[in-house]
Amino acid sequence: MSEDPSSSGRPCCIAVEDAVVAHRHDMALRGVSFRVCEGEFVGVIGPNGAGKTTLLTVINGLTRLSRGRARVLGIEPHRCGGHRLRSRIGYVAQVERVDPRLPITVRETVTAGAYGRLGWFRRPGRTERRRVDEALDLVGVSHLAHRPVGHLSGGEYQRAAIARVLVQRPDIFLFDEPTASIDPHSQRAILDLIQRIHADSGTTALFVTHDLATLPAACERLVLMKEGAIWREGARTDM
Repeated sequence: MSEDPSSSGRPCCIAVEDAVVAHRHDMALRGVSFRVCEGEFVGVIGPNGAGKTTLLTVINGLTRLSRGRARVLGIEPHRCGGHRLRSRIGYVAQVERVDPRLPITVRETVTAGAYGRLGWFRRPGRTERRRVDEALDLVGVSHLAHRPVGHLSGGEYQRAAIARVLVQRPDIFLFDEPTASIDPHSQRAILDLIQRIHADSGTTALFVTHDLATLPAACERLVLMKEGAIWREGARTDM
């Protein structure tokens, strides 16, 4: 990974250069250049349709560029099929609706995070089971471990989702509107949890939102997007 002289010499772990993502009738990204250094907590803000989620899918190796380059953790996503990269990235999306009849428990959901590192054909061992216990305890859902995941509230579901990526032990966290569609009290609890995890781990994090009020206090730099392009970026204190 290269050095970014603008960020106190910290290694650059995400570099997107002149990225264009074009669909049949529109452009989701328009010449976006974007860098994130190791350990940074960056907020990406903009209205719906601004290109925020598309940028995350490029970083996560799920969207191919029409033009430009991307390099994440030293890997060009489109050259490795994305799987090797995604095993090192923890992704937390908006609350999803889960069929309450689905017989998958919270513990099983969190345990799934171990397969990113293990591979799908290896059973989690004692070490992974201990990490699951620790993650459930850290996010405050140990008492829900045997509850079907479809029976959780929005805030409980997001805690379980965060526990899953903690078990994965990612090098980068991607948070895509993680507090959308949950009540204000749960929003604050999730933001406090994300901030505490970043303070303890120092893991690089991107937090996408359309609402400045939902950014964790730990976010040190902001990137404002509009109509598929970066409109402005800088330190949070300067915005």
